[in-house]
Amino acid sequence: MGRPNNEDSKYTPAQGWQNHEDAAHDDEAPPVYELEAPTVTMPPPGNTGATNDGRIHIDIDSHLTKSLIKLVPKASKQPHDPSRRFTTSGRLNVRLNIVIQVVGSRGDVQPFIALGQELQKHGHRVRLATHDVFESFVLESGLEFYPIGGDPKELMAYMVKNPGLIPSMKSLREGDIQKKRTMIGELLSGCWKSCVEGDAKTGRPFVADAIIANPPSFAHVHCAQALGVPLHLMFTMPWSCTRAFPHPLANFKVGEIDPAVINYVSYGVVEWMTWQGLGDLINKWRYTLDLEPVPNTMGPVLAEALKVPFTYCWSPALVPKPLDWAEHIDVCGFFFRDPPSYTPPPIIDKFIQAGPPPVYIGFGSIVIEDPAKMTSLILEAVRMCGGARAIVSRGWSNLGEGMPDENGDILFIGDCPHEWLFQNVAAVVHHGGAGTAACGLRNGCPTVVVPFFGDQPFWGEMIAAAGAGPHPIPHKSLTASNLAEAISYCLTPEATSAAQNIASQMASEDGVKAAVQSFHANLPLERLQCDILPDQPASWLYKHASIRLSKQAAQILIESAIIDARDISLHETHPISITNQRWDPITSTTSAGVSWVSNLATSSTGIIIDPIAELNRSKGHGSESSSSGAATAGRMALASAKNIGRFNMHVFKGSCVDIPFAAAEGFRAVPRLYGEEVKDHGEVKDWSSGFGVAGKNFAHGIVDGVSDLWKRPYEDGKAEGAAGVAKGVGKGLLGFGSKVASAGIGLVAYPGQGICKSIRHAAKSGTRKRIKVKRLEEGQWLVDQKRNSMDPRVVLERFERLRQEGLAQGNRSIKSGISSQS
Repeated sequence: MGRPNNEDSKYTPAQGWQNHEDAAHDDEAPPVYELEAPTVTMPPPGNTGATNDGRIHIDIDSHLTKSLIKLVPKASKQPHDPSRRFTTSGRLNVRLNIVIQVVGSRGDVQPFIALGQELQKHGHRVRLATHDVFESFVLESGLEFYPIGGDPKELMAYMVKNPGLIPSMKSLREGDIQKKRTMIGELLSGCWKSCVEGDAKTGRPFVADAIIANPPSFAHVHCAQALGVPLHLMFTMPWSCTRAFPHPLANFKVGEIDPAVINYVSYGVVEWMTWQGLGDLINKWRYTLDLEPVPNTMGPVLAEALKVPFTYCWSPALVPKPLDWAEHIDVCGFFFRDPPSYTPPPIIDKFIQAGPPPVYIGFGSIVIEDPAKMTSLILEAVRMCGGARAIVSRGWSNLGEGMPDENGDILFIGDCPHEWLFQNVAAVVHHGGAGTAACGLRNGCPTVVVPFFGDQPFWGEMIAAAGAGPHPIPHKSLTASNLAEAISYCLTPEATSAAQNIASQMASEDGVKAAVQSFHANLPLERLQCDILPDQPASWLYKHASIRLSKQAAQILIESAIIDARDISLHETHPISITNQRWDPITSTTSAGVSWVSNLATSSTGIIIDPIAELNRSKGHGSESSSSGAATAGRMALASAKNIGRFNMHVFKGSCVDIPFAAAEGFRAVPRLYGEEVKDHGEVKDWSSGFGVAGKNFAHGIVDGVSDLWKRPYEDGKAEGAAGVAKGVGKGLLGFGSKVASAGIGLVAYPGQGICKSIRHAAKSGTRKRIKVKRLEEGQWLVDQKRNSMDPRVVLERFERLRQEGLAQGNRSIKSGISSQS
C-alpha cells in the first residue's frame, strides 16, 4: 500500500494514515504497518497486473478500477452493529452435520481441526474435508475425514512460483496453469461429494446440514446453494471489502483518489481477477449440479452480495475489526488446538538441554525450488550470528538432505508439534503462515518471517509493526547476511519483550470458542429446527401441512405408514438465490445481449464441431465394423440435433425473456443512480411469483412514475429552493420514464422469467433427486442406530397433533377468505 509523502505518518487498520502524535493518544489503535514492498516495479499506466513480488498492482487510471470506484458505497458516519455473537445468545440446541472444507497446507488445516473439536463439544457431527495426505492427521484428532483430492505439495509449489494471482511466463511454458485448473476441477467435485457421500471406510451416511469453509476451497457457496443449507466462511487473511486496509495481495500508490476508497476497491480487483481465471471452470461444474451459471458480474462479489457470514481467525489485539465490517463479519482470535501429547525424541531433548535456547528455522509445507541452496544459506547465517544454535525443520522441501541430523550447533528434525517446540526456543524463523505465526507469538517468540505468497507478507508486517521481529524478508531477497541480521535482532531484549507482551494479550483470548459462538449466532434458527424433534435439523417439509421434519422423524413416519416418501419435499434451511444486479438499462441490456450472442455462437458452432468430435472419438477407439459405424453416425446426428435445439432455445429465451428481463430490471434500478431507494418486489422463483412480481412492479411503477412528476420538484424545491425545483423536474422526468418503462416491459419479462425457471426446475431435477435419496439413506441409518433407545410413538403423536393443527388452521383460512368475499 502506498505511503503519503510525510515522514511522520503511519497507517493503522482502524483509522488509515495518521501521524505519530495522533496514534499515541489512541489507546485502541493497532500497530502501524506498511504493506508496500519498497522495490516494487510498477507496470505501465492503464494496466492492472502483477508486480515483481507477485501481488496485484492496482492502477487507479485503469477502466476496471474506475468502474469499481463508482460502486463503492458512501462511508457511513456510524459504525455497523457489533458482530452477531455479541447481540445473540449464541446457544444452539440443534445437533448438525457440519462439513468443514479446507484447501491448503497443514498450517491451513490445523486451525480447523481445533474448530472441529470445539464443535463436537456442542454435539455436532463434524467432517473435515481436505486433501488425502491429511487423513491420518484429521482422524487422529477425533474428527471424521473426507478426501477431496488435490495435491497440496503441487499447490504449494505452484504458489511459490506464482505468489500472486497472475502466472509467470515460466509457469505458462511448463503447463502449470492447466495442471492447476485440473486440480481445481478435482477439488470442486470432491467438495460436493464431501457434502452428500457416506464415509468411504465405514459406509456411515452423511448429508451436510451446514458448511464451514476457507475461501480457497471455491466450492462452498455453490454446494450450499445446491443443498439449501447455511454457509460460514472462515479465514486467516482479510477477504472482505473495507476502507481500513487494502487486500494483502494488492499494491497501489496513493494519488488523488482517497486511499480508503482504493483500499475498498482492491478487494474487488483481486476477486475479479480470480474469477476471470476460474469462472468458466466453476460454471461448468455448477452445470453438473443443475445450477444456473453465475453471471460474470456476480461471480467476484458472491460472498459479499449474499452476505455470507465471515469469521476471521486472528487476534483482535493485532488487527481489530474495521468499523465498516457489518454484523455478519467477525474477528475472533487465532484458532489453537489442544496441545497434543508429545514426548520428544532423545536427540531433540538432548540438543535443547545442551546449551542456550536455539532458534527454530523451518518453512513447513512450502516447496522450495532449490532446497540445497536454502540449506547452505541457513547454515552460513547461523554461523554469522556467532554462538547461536538452531533447530532446522526439514519440511516438505527436505532441507539438509544428505546431511546428518546433528551438525555442530544445528539440528535437522522432521515433524515436531510447534505447540511443544516453540516453548523451548529463543526465536522462530518461518514463512509467515498464520498458524505458525500465531503459535510463535502465543509462546512469546520473536519472529522472522520469510514470506513466499498469500497472506505471509501481511503477517510479517504485523509482527514487525508490533516490534516482535524485523520487517519480513521475501524469500527471493533472502541472503545469509540479512537473515543473520534478522536473527540477531530477534535475540535482543527489546524483541523478546515485545513478543512476550503480545503473548500476554493473546492469553485472554479463546478464538475457537468465539468462532463457534459466531457460527451459532449466524445460523437461521427460525428455519433450522425440526417441528417434532427440536434437537435435530429439519431436512424435509411435509407438503400437506407445512411441518418441518428431520431425517429421523421422516423415516419413522414412513416406516409407520403414516406418510409416504412422496408426501415430503426437500426443506432448505437457508435458500440461496444468485441474481444479476442491474444498474441501468444500457449496461443491463448490453450485457444480456452479449451473453445472448455468445450462447448463439456456442450452440451454432456446436452443430458442426460436436459431430466431428464424436467421429474423431470413434476413430480413436479403432472401430471399423458397420454396426459401430452406424452407432457413430447416430451419435453424430444426436450431437448436432442437441445443438440445434440449444440454438433455437437460446433464440427464443434471449429475445423474449433474458433481454426484456434485463431491460426491466435496468429501468427499475435507474432511481438508485440519484439516491432513491428502489422498491423490492420479491424474487422471481417460478411462474407464480413471476406474475406476482410483474403485477407489483406495474402498479408501483405507474403510480410512482406519475407521482414523481410533481413530488420530486416539490420535495427538492422545499429543500434547495429554485435550484432544487429544477433538479427535481429532472429527477421526476427521469423517474417517470424509467419506472413506466420497467412497468410495461415487466408485464412480459417477469412472467416469462418465472415460466422459464419453472420449466428448468422440472427438467433439472437430478441433483435434487440424489439429495433426496441420500437424506433418506441417512434417515434409515439413524433410525436403525436408535431403534432400541427411542419410542417411535413420541414422533407419531407429535406429528398427528401438528397435522391436525395445520388442517384446522387451513380450514380457518378458507372460511376467512369466503367470509371476506361475501
